[in-house]
Amino acid sequence: METGFRILLLTAVLAALPGCASVRSWFHHSPPSAGSSSAGAVDQPPPDDTTPPRVIEPEVARRQITVPKVRSRNLELGLEFGMLSIEDFGTNAVYGVTAAYHVTEDVFFQADYGRSTAGQTSFETLSGIQLLTGSERRFTYYDLSLGYNFLPGEAFLGRGHAMTSAFYILGGIGGTDFAGDTKFTANFGAGYRVVPTDWLSIHITVQDRVFQSSLLGSAKLTNNIQAVIGTTVFF
Repeated sequence: METGFRILLLTAVLAALPGCASVRSWFHHSPPSAGSSSAGAVDQPPPDDTTPPRVIEPEVARRQITVPKVRSRNLELGLEFGMLSIEDFGTNAVYGVTAAYHVTEDVFFQADYGRSTAGQTSFETLSGIQLLTGSERRFTYYDLSLGYNFLPGEAFLGRGHAMTSAFYILGGIGGTDFAGDTKFTANFGAGYRVVPTDWLSIHITVQDRVFQSSLLGSAKLTNNIQAVIGTTVFF
């Protein structure tokens, strides 16, 4: 019995030692880990957590898009109608033609030709004396101006239709046939243009045509203000 007790005590001491894993395995049987195989196999290293995740490529059906071909339209030609106030001769209807060439998106040249008929001065009305004949009352102008578009934007017609628009200024020189004489004329003004489609334009323009006149006895610069509404077609 003493011998059996010694054997039991020696076994307990050996099991308590940290270096005696083989003895501990006699009493503790743990299942093999996932990284280990059968006896004698080498342990595999743990997976590397720094490996980037696999990128999922989206499978999107691509549509075939046909890009419309928009033609460049730099020349416009049209008609205009409005009122012309001839200094000392009243306000009368005026009509004419206009043509423009757009050098850039903002800069353009514009040529105008128009005609009106002057009324009577207050002196003619009171005295009954006619200063001008019928043909001399014909007021004809022709000029070439340089224009500049500024404040570009859009004009909306309801909720579903937007039109390109812009304010513009212009000034130039030309001539005026009036009272039997051709007078050198300087013109300047401003306007507003709306483009409903890529080939049609509607504009409102106010201009002052200035020339020197001596019809009433003394030479002076006369201001002849014109307001017209016109429509042009792009080519």
